[in-house]
Amino acid sequence: MTLVLLVRHGLTAATGSVLTGRAPGINLDDRGQEQARTLGARLAGVHLDAIVTSTLERCQQTAAAIAAARDGNQVAVQTDERFAEVGYGDWTGQPLKRLAKEPLWRVVQAHPSAVRFPGVGGESLAGVQERAVAAIRDWNERLGPKAVYLVCSHGDVIKSIIADSLGMHLDMFQRIQVDPCSLSVIRYTPLRPFVIRMNDTGVTVRTQKAEPGQAGAGAGTDQSKRDEEDAVVGGGAGG
Repeated sequence: MTLVLLVRHGLTAATGSVLTGRAPGINLDDRGQEQARTLGARLAGVHLDAIVTSTLERCQQTAAAIAAARDGNQVAVQTDERFAEVGYGDWTGQPLKRLAKEPLWRVVQAHPSAVRFPGVGGESLAGVQERAVAAIRDWNERLGPKAVYLVCSHGDVIKSIIADSLGMHLDMFQRIQVDPCSLSVIRYTPLRPFVIRMNDTGVTVRTQKAEPGQAGAGAGTDQSKRDEEDAVVGGGAGG
């Protein structure tokens, strides 16, 4: 069996408010750096045969922090562009609140397998899943059935990999949540994958229900209901 540890990058200043996509120069902020160091410490004693990361800075920095924390098992960070962020095309750099008003947003929520993001460089979500799962399969074959390796990627990319492992249609993948610097683990066997862990942030379990008076300006409105029901494109900033 091959064990794959999927890690989403840590927080940036724009996470959860702007869809940064593949825009260059988006670095971890202080919170994201601390998240990466904390996760690195959690994984320090886990033997890794490889660390593979997206091409984007926030993933490179997260992977570097994990590599720096290795406890005697030093592993070089390798890059695979197939784990890069979704090509969001014209949506790149746009505030999520603005994008939520676009007609395509509803399609992304309900029928993501039909979505291709508009503009130059816009990808289909089905194409994203195809390239990401193909990359996992390639690394599984390259490293062998006894390997344990880590992939640092992005929210929607990791969600698509998990959905494939669960045998879920891509139209269901918005039911999966992958928070910043969370850990998901998949064991691949010749017959099928097994999802062992998902969206583990290492924090104490707590409810996500807002306290009285803290529901926000839109509380009780149709907009607040949509906000609760919708998945955040790009993965969001976590609970």
